[in-house]
Amino acid sequence: MKQCFFAFCFFTAIGSLANAQQISPTPDQIKAITPEWTGERFPDGRPKVPDALLNRLENISMEEAWGYLRNKGYHNQYENDWILIHEDEVMTGRALTAQFMPLRPDADAVVKEIGKKEGRVQSGGTNSWPIDVLQEGDIYVADSYGKIVDGTLIGDNLGNAIYAKSKRGVIFYGSVRDMAGLSEIEGFNGWVKGHDPSYIQQMMLSTINYPIRIGRATVLPGDAVLANKWGVIFVPAHLLADLVINAEFVMLRDSFGIQRLKEGKYSPGEIDSRWSESIVQDFLQWLNTQTDLPMSRAELDEFLKDRNW
Repeated sequence: MKQCFFAFCFFTAIGSLANAQQISPTPDQIKAITPEWTGERFPDGRPKVPDALLNRLENISMEEAWGYLRNKGYHNQYENDWILIHEDEVMTGRALTAQFMPLRPDADAVVKEIGKKEGRVQSGGTNSWPIDVLQEGDIYVADSYGKIVDGTLIGDNLGNAIYAKSKRGVIFYGSVRDMAGLSEIEGFNGWVKGHDPSYIQQMMLSTINYPIRIGRATVLPGDAVLANKWGVIFVPAHLLADLVINAEFVMLRDSFGIQRLKEGKYSPGEIDSRWSESIVQDFLQWLNTQTDLPMSRAELDEFLKDRNW
């Protein structure tokens, strides 16, 4: 029933553009396609995951995040093979999504007319519209169908505008121009499929904040994003808190195991299989000696209550 409900909400939302009603879903429509999120939301309806969790997400490995999501049945949340503006930096934030398509004049005219009625800026191209609604902490995530030449969604001017609003950067299944200028924007970063000196041509914006596809990943507005040099993963908002503490716990468990292996206290087979009760007790005592836990002690104690070793 939940899958049927999601499908109904999704196709109802997509159909709204065909009916010439809106470029973005209403807050209620976004709530309908993200029903498992029960926390705070932006005025536009997107889940507003806490900044503290986004900060902790920066330290989570791609493998741990991917493994957790796969175990929860989310197999299509990861995309790799990116060109990065700053390769060694990590970016986390909340997804603001946009869909671009090859230009079709009659459809583009409808989009522009809807945008005019909605009060969207009419000077310049529609590729500025997603930027206009960015909030601090947002990551601008756009599907521009992998177009490189004449598919550059932004240059350094729009890059500066994006950073001024979001204090983040972009993830484009497409391209940008002026990589040199973008690289000089302090704090800004980008994951793109290519770059080219050409200007955007023969493309049109179709929607903002609808579900989109980024390579082999499905992205919903408000997803938590983890991007680093190993790839990009999109975390459903309602799973973020549990993903973070599970991944943090695994990292602690791995640190303990590696330390004990170096000390020669246990064999690899003992560490890589289900732990004996004596190893569990050793680990719990080891935890009490750690002064830099990634979570609060109260969070850890609550997590350990239900731990199945």
